[in-house]
Amino acid sequence: MFNRKFKLSCLILMTVTFLTACRPLERNSLTLAGSTAFQPIVEMAAKGYNLRHPGTVINVQGGGSGTGVSQVQEGAIDIGNSDLFASEKKGINASRLRDHLIAVTGITPIVNPKAGVKNVSQRQLVAIFTGKIVNWRQLGGEDLKITVINRSIGSGTRNNFEKWGLAGHSSMVAQEQSSSGTVCKIVGATPGAISYIAFPYINKKIQPLSIDGVKPSMQNVKSNKWKIWAYEHMYTLKKNDKNTRSFLNYMMSDYVQQKIIPKLGYIPVSSMSIKRSDNGTLSSSEGSHKNIARSDTNRP
Repeated sequence: MFNRKFKLSCLILMTVTFLTACRPLERNSLTLAGSTAFQPIVEMAAKGYNLRHPGTVINVQGGGSGTGVSQVQEGAIDIGNSDLFASEKKGINASRLRDHLIAVTGITPIVNPKAGVKNVSQRQLVAIFTGKIVNWRQLGGEDLKITVINRSIGSGTRNNFEKWGLAGHSSMVAQEQSSSGTVCKIVGATPGAISYIAFPYINKKIQPLSIDGVKPSMQNVKSNKWKIWAYEHMYTLKKNDKNTRSFLNYMMSDYVQQKIIPKLGYIPVSSMSIKRSDNGTLSSSEGSHKNIARSDTNRP
């Protein structure tokens, strides 16, 4: 009798142990990838989030906006960071994704300071990037050959620059770089070079170009006087887990929206006086961006 009870107890214990071992562990990691223009915000926010949630590992990768929306659609990552609306990317079923507008960034053409040019017309900018103007001397600058540096195909920065800066023209075939930081380094070190970057990457080694006398400033972006700008999106599948939702709530908190975003040179969506749809239609924000729900406090 004792042996039978002992064997039964052992069997129950083994069964419970087996079921416990097979139970899936709660996932405490998130993987984000995509826009390098958006990456500085995401990386700094991830550090603040980790202070509150030390058990959660957040892996932030670049790769470009196209990579971000493609990988999140495939379920390979949790959040896809993008400067593009998903509907602008071929092969993406935007109806499967949920769009979270986090911030706005301006995009500006940049040149090596030795070019000797600080302002161009949009027509001249198009002529440069389509190979019709090949020397800065043609624009009143130095006698230097123009070297065009492009972002890679699939880059949201490139898509928005061609759409709004080049009036829909495609840039000529030229050297391509996948990283905003790398573009800055090359332009800063190459006399005659020209490219384009998000505002937060502007530094003293490069010269931003005004267009038709309008300076690339945050104030001009807010009113759409400077038209080369983009929303910073975070895309998820419509069905996502609580860790993903928790991080998205943190991205919309007062701390991220009012401290991190302006500090890094971006614009909170709530500060825009206009809004722009995926097809380029403009309308007054009329407070529509002012009522962003915030679920976190003012501290990281």
